Order: sequence, then C-alpha cells, then structure tokens
Amino acid sequence: MWSDNSTTEQKHVKYLCRFVQVWYKGQTTGPGGRFFVYKAVQSSRLYERIIEQIEESILKGSLKTGDQLPAERELAQQFGVSRTAVREAVKALREKGLVEAYSGRGTFVTNGTSQAIRHSLDLMTRINQQDGLAHLVEVREILEPEIAAMAAIRMDRQQPLANMREAVAVMDRALKDLDAYIEADLGFHLALAEAAQNPIILSLIDSIVGLLREQRARIFYVEGGPERGQFHHKRILQALEQRDPERSRDAMRAHLQQVREDSRVSTSTPDATSAKSIS
Repeated sequence: MWSDNSTTEQKHVKYLCRFVQVWYKGQTTGPGGRFFVYKAVQSSRLYERIIEQIEESILKGSLKTGDQLPAERELAQQFGVSRTAVREAVKALREKGLVEAYSGRGTFVTNGTSQAIRHSLDLMTRINQQDGLAHLVEVREILEPEIAAMAAIRMDRQQPLANMREAVAVMDRALKDLDAYIEADLGFHLALAEAAQNPIILSLIDSIVGLLREQRARIFYVEGGPERGQFHHKRILQALEQRDPERSRDAMRAHLQQVREDSRVSTSTPDATSAKSIS
C-alpha cells in the first residue's frame, strides 16, 4: 500500500518503477545548433578522449538531439588533434548510435537511447517471434495509462499539448490516408510521453510504438478503425487539457483496449496484409 504521505505524482513514479529498469547514458531531447568549445586532448588514442568529451556534452544536455556538430576541421582545431582522429571519433559515435552523418549536411546528434532500446527489443521479438510482439503490447498497456496520468500532473508548458492537438487535427483530415494518419498517430503518443518529462519514458515509448508499427498495420483497414482511434485520442487530449490524471489514465486504457480489439478483428481481414500500423 502507498503511504498516506505520498503525493499522487510519487505514486505514479513508484508504479512505473516497478516495471521499468533501464540503464541509459546520454539521453537527449530537442533540436538546435550550437558552438561548443572542447579541451585539447593528450593520449596515445586521441579519438577515445574526443569521444568521452562529446559523450559528456550529450550526457549533460549541452548537446541535444538534432544539434549539429562543428565541422571536422573545427573539431580538430578545438581538440588540438588531427582530422584523422576526429574522423575515427565520429565513426565510433555513429556506431554507438549517438550521431548520424548526412552527406552535404553534416553530423547531427541522434537519440542514441531510443535506438539502443529499439535494437534490443527488436532482437528479443525476433528471437521469440510467437509471443514477442504480444509482450510488447502488454508492456504498452502497463506503461501508457500511467504515463498519461503522469503527464496530466507534470505538464508545465503548452508545446506537448499543441503537438497533440496538431496530431489530432492531421488525423481528422487523414482518415483515408494511411501514411499521414500513422505519422500523426505516432506523433500524438510521443508528444504525450514527452509531457511526462522523463527521458527514459520517452525513449521507451518511441521504441515500443516504432516496433509495433508493422505488427498492428491492419487496424487502419478495419471498418471504423481510424474513427474509433480518433474518438479515443480526443478523449485523452481533453482529459490532459483539464489536467485530470484519473481521466487521462482511464481514457488511455480505453484506447488501448480498442486497439487490442481492432487488432483481433484485423487478423481475419485479408485485404490488410500490406498495411502499416496505427497506434
């Protein structure tokens, strides 16, 4: 039983902690471009020292997802090393999933935590194909109602709500447009996770929803499926706008139950074999 002295928010956090133990390093959020000054490095393996400093910048939040690293020449000057050492460091950071290089554009910080979790979960589901995806659905049913309740309490800025409203508006216009609906639907759930103000939660939901994309593809083609999804999305949004944690939790539970039921119906829908998922 919870202590009578526990706040509602503490109860939500404790509840989630029962189910989630994730060791993470360097979670980052938000776009932006900045100039960073690094210390010169001295080591026989210079690129490792470069990696450590960039990882530290990501860990502290000085570098965020979407931030562009300085050009190779600039990094070499800041670290006091050769461009070869910089190239080796960037290559290693790419292999870790912390940055991504785009031809003609530069190198950008990515959400390495989400990628690492997604790759691990993907491997688990492929090893245990019969039950793996069903297990992911169960995890989602455990997490997302509590995340919705937490978001209703913690949300202290308007941007996540604005993103959810925009996603709902896009889905209203895209009831016959599979790709647009799916992207907006994903955006809705990620904005909700962002509102909970916990980077581990955001990475988990990003990973789980992404992996369920193809498995739950058929829902779009179940008669009335998108419309039912929208009904529940709007109920969730309304509860969040009213900062009501209990209603937010209940609305999310009802939505996930609708998803489960439509998924069951979709298994007997032969025309939906090439669909993408709705979540």
